Amino acid sequence: MTGIVYKSTGSWYSVKAQDQLFYECRIKGKFRIQGIKSTNPLAVGDVVDFDLETSNNTQTGVISSIHPRKNYIVRKSVNLSKQTHIIASNIDQVFLLVTIENPPTFTSFIDRFLATTEAYSIKAVILFNKVDVNNSASNKIVKKLRTLYEGIGYQCLIISAKTGENIDSVKKLMTAKTSMFAGHSGVGKSTLVNSIEPVLKIKTKEISDQHKQGQHTTTFAEMFDLSFDAQIIDTPGIKGFGVVDMEPAELDNYFPELFALKQSCKFNNCLHLHEPNCAVKKAIENNIVAASRYKSYKQILEGDEEHYRTDNHDS
Repeated sequence: MTGIVYKSTGSWYSVKAQDQLFYECRIKGKFRIQGIKSTNPLAVGDVVDFDLETSNNTQTGVISSIHPRKNYIVRKSVNLSKQTHIIASNIDQVFLLVTIENPPTFTSFIDRFLATTEAYSIKAVILFNKVDVNNSASNKIVKKLRTLYEGIGYQCLIISAKTGENIDSVKKLMTAKTSMFAGHSGVGKSTLVNSIEPVLKIKTKEISDQHKQGQHTTTFAEMFDLSFDAQIIDTPGIKGFGVVDMEPAELDNYFPELFALKQSCKFNNCLHLHEPNCAVKKAIENNIVAASRYKSYKQILEGDEEHYRTDNHDS
């Protein structure tokens, strides 16, 4: 039988088959995908083949193979820095939820996430959530960031999962697509899913006052079928986002505004650091390219994974 992985709990996978029924499946023996060193061999969104088996009067499945992925989104594993963790696969678009406070989302995190979506050819939409609780200073930051990212070419929406502001616009973008929601813990992913499809009743928790960070409510990524011809993949909150397998020479390909300028650099292999006649550095001096984006680019290039979350919202 063939089906799609809707949920993974590490050892068992909930697979929706072509007969529209769900089967709890496991992997028999070692199962590794060539070329990918991942902590999880299968991810939500994967199309798999499986065989049925009956054990203790319960029918389960054994996954035998995985179909080629059209794309996937991946990050460095939290505990094993040399390995990766595939968050989800076969995605049409990803919505990155951003909040200015409670918890703060910094530009370095946004830029790392966007670079990854560019690298794996996944459309990204930025959702500035919790505008119902923003003060005037926060609203100024939202306006500044929206201008920055829309100028690069990313679609941005200002929403409130709690009050329903612009939720219909999000639903319109989701129709007939498989979408993933991502962001820090506490940015309102589960609240947004519940606002879009109230019958799901996904658990939500309040922000920790002590640390101004969200508490994890989604433990594993999970896909849901929605009532308006759409699928959504809800993911665990991401504290940090380590990028994976980006060669220095190709990194500027994943920053669209740098990619547009690189052909004007004196050297074909320009890394936009200390080289003479660099079009990117000139654009930064002339405020054509945001300083925050260049800072994120350099941090990724230099492999700085430790301190990027302490950056501010400067651009």
